[in-house]
Amino acid sequence: MLRKTFEHDIQQVKDDILLLGSMVEQATLEAVDALKKRDVERSRRVYAGDAKINEKRFAIEEAVMVLIATQQPMAHDLRLLASVFEVITELERMGDYAKGIARINIRLGDQPLLKPLIDIPRMAERGTDMLHRALAAFVNEDLETARAIPNEDNEIDALYNQVYRELLTYMLSDPKTIDRATPLLWAAHNLERFADRVTNICERTIFIVTGELIEIDATDDEERD
Repeated sequence: MLRKTFEHDIQQVKDDILLLGSMVEQATLEAVDALKKRDVERSRRVYAGDAKINEKRFAIEEAVMVLIATQQPMAHDLRLLASVFEVITELERMGDYAKGIARINIRLGDQPLLKPLIDIPRMAERGTDMLHRALAAFVNEDLETARAIPNEDNEIDALYNQVYRELLTYMLSDPKTIDRATPLLWAAHNLERFADRVTNICERTIFIVTGELIEIDATDDEERD
């Protein structure tokens, strides 16, 4: 009976992680679309909505602490619950990236975009798709998918490098564009970091299943927040 209750509580935690992930995905796509369409009011809603993401993260954290204290899990169950702490922290930081993109749009105010956004929305779509599948792999303990998804980060990096080169060309050819190019660089940077955190979630899935803590493709990670 106690085991059945514990398994029910674990499933509730997993369901809440998927809900938190959905909130982060929506905030990210909304923030980027609002930037693309210069919809400052939508950006204000995304910015304010970050508080709900934080609240959900802390609620999950509290539930997990109660489970650890009352059930004293061992082995696999302990690895799972410990990994939940890491995953929800990653999700909260991803939410912060969405909030940061919303803030960029708010600060731009009435300024027109330097150029129509094409690759930045692609980064958001690819990144949120990776996150969605990574979280599914986490709750289902799908080792194969968790190992495969980080390879897709190269696509995000390629898009980021393309954005970087294009905006740098604008700034070098006309220094007056710097103030309008820099915010777009930060938006792209946020999305590039978003995808890196998806890899961190995949690492946790691998840890739960195998008991091995590995670092996947940590290029320049020590230089990042």
